[in-house]
Amino acid sequence: MSGSNLLVIFTGSIAAYKGCEVVSRLVQRGHRVRCVATPSALKFIGPATLEGLTGSALLSDAFAPGAALEHINLTRWADAVLVCPATANTLNRFAAGLGDDFAGALFLAHDRTKPWLVAPAMNPAMWSHPATVASLAKLRDWGVRCIAPTSGRTACGETGEGRLAEPGTIVAAVEAALARPARQLRVLVTAGGTAEPVDGVRVLTNTSTGATGALIATHLSRAGHDVTLLRAQNAIAADGPCREETFVTFAQLEAGLRRLLAAHPFDAVIHAAAVSDYRVDMVVMADGAETAAGGKLPSGGAPLLKLRPNPRLVDQVRGWSRAPFTLVAFKLTHGAEAAEADAAVSRLFAHAGADYVVHNDLSAKRADGTFPADILRPDGSVAAHCPDRTTLAAELERLLAARPSPESRIENRKSSHALDP
Repeated sequence: MSGSNLLVIFTGSIAAYKGCEVVSRLVQRGHRVRCVATPSALKFIGPATLEGLTGSALLSDAFAPGAALEHINLTRWADAVLVCPATANTLNRFAAGLGDDFAGALFLAHDRTKPWLVAPAMNPAMWSHPATVASLAKLRDWGVRCIAPTSGRTACGETGEGRLAEPGTIVAAVEAALARPARQLRVLVTAGGTAEPVDGVRVLTNTSTGATGALIATHLSRAGHDVTLLRAQNAIAADGPCREETFVTFAQLEAGLRRLLAAHPFDAVIHAAAVSDYRVDMVVMADGAETAAGGKLPSGGAPLLKLRPNPRLVDQVRGWSRAPFTLVAFKLTHGAEAAEADAAVSRLFAHAGADYVVHNDLSAKRADGTFPADILRPDGSVAAHCPDRTTLAAELERLLAARPSPESRIENRKSSHALDP
């Protein structure tokens, strides 16, 4: 990955000063960087800054002498293109296919087998505007990778989502895009705990933080795989260039899984979410009156909750998919003896049809957050002992990459059937 050719496009945002830090870090890591700046970007930073950081002349005017074919030449030279910062105007122009400025022409002429990344930066209202949301969705469908902005105070003084990601995060995303595994996997990861409403303000939930799923998604995306993280709204976010969607309740998680699996062929589903076993069916008040969850129950008294079991999502996911995939399920126990843990894992294999089960016991989690786990096969053998989450993520990548692709498994089955007498 070191020594790659990188093209960085600056557009008109005050966050351009952070883009200079990104360029500096990329150069320090051994990459060859060239910069393009829109006229608006040059209102915030000067050409001398970028020339000093890269050692190369800044390009801004597509019609400057000798630059007539640079929109072609630069995208052929670059191993990856980063737009940082990417304004709302830029995203919307890209999505509209406009090529009447240097940045738009570069986008249209880009070799789409190479990574094109955008790091948005804008006011929170601009980030959430339907035009920006629709444009970004279209760009993602075209293969553009978005380095999600963060929440916080923006330059205009408002607070919300829209701040340019930190330079370290952007550099990691660029290098993840440059990391081209021998076989890129398309992976869906679920993480975090569901919350079932008791009333309008109270919920039944669990202690899951989503840390394991987030770390797995981060590792896989940084390794160059195409990752979607479906996580609880209050769970830890991934620190890598993956797509993220959120859920709160069991029903929202189920709907998200159904939609994603029906829309995209995944190589693997890593189902690490902590799913509620029950939901509130009815609330019985102290006077015996029954009411459905909703509103706000009065304080005092001791209402009785009638619970209804939720179906097991992990048992159903294969039926929702448009293509076969490798299924990794998770089993958490708490202070279980070896025989008890083995039985729980065996039951999960039996009813879910999982290819691997990751087992860990809550009593083994250490004070520093280290959480050992074992990756088990259907026959009960241990595929990998993992002393921590980092090792778990790496071992899951190794095991998934070593499995035949879903397409080849289908072809092998067809071939074996053709040979049947």
